Amino acid sequence: MSVFGRISMGGLAATAAVLAFSTTAFAAATAPTAPTTSERITNPVAEFAGIDKITGRIITFDVYVDETVQFGALQVTPRVCYSRPQTEEPKTDSFVEVDEITLDRKIRRIFTGWMFAESPGLNAVEHAVYDVWLKACKQKSDVPAPTSAKADTAKPKPAAAPEATAPDTTEPAEPDATNTN
Repeated sequence: MSVFGRISMGGLAATAAVLAFSTTAFAAATAPTAPTTSERITNPVAEFAGIDKITGRIITFDVYVDETVQFGALQVTPRVCYSRPQTEEPKTDSFVEVDEITLDRKIRRIFTGWMFAESPGLNAVEHAVYDVWLKACKQKSDVPAPTSAKADTAKPKPAAAPEATAPDTTEPAEPDATNTN
């Protein structure tokens, strides 16, 4: 063997060792980690912020999923509102439909799509007078749920619990204008 052959064989063995080590290190670094056990959280309430560009007022308002709230000339309806647990990186998004009530009282859809709380400028609704964007998704709201009022009236009242009656404070009806007694 020549000197060149020994160097090549030694160099080849060293290169193979480095390559084996690099491959093992790369495989360990890119090996899939255990999947996260937490999933996205479905929330019943979406929190929005809106600005009235004429007055400069910024208002925060809660909207229950599949309910519609009017903000100025806009009607905002979230269809879903997802978030992540607080132990993970925040990712809050909501699929929202926004309609505009035009001056001739017609409803025109001006936005349908996803809004992201972490990127409010990405898919905010920009209107000539009003802007609306998603702030958060929540489990609870200070605003009573619209369905709770309907559920309370549909429930029969228990017979064992007598209700306190308030005195009648209604005024008698105005006499009919056609009756001249």
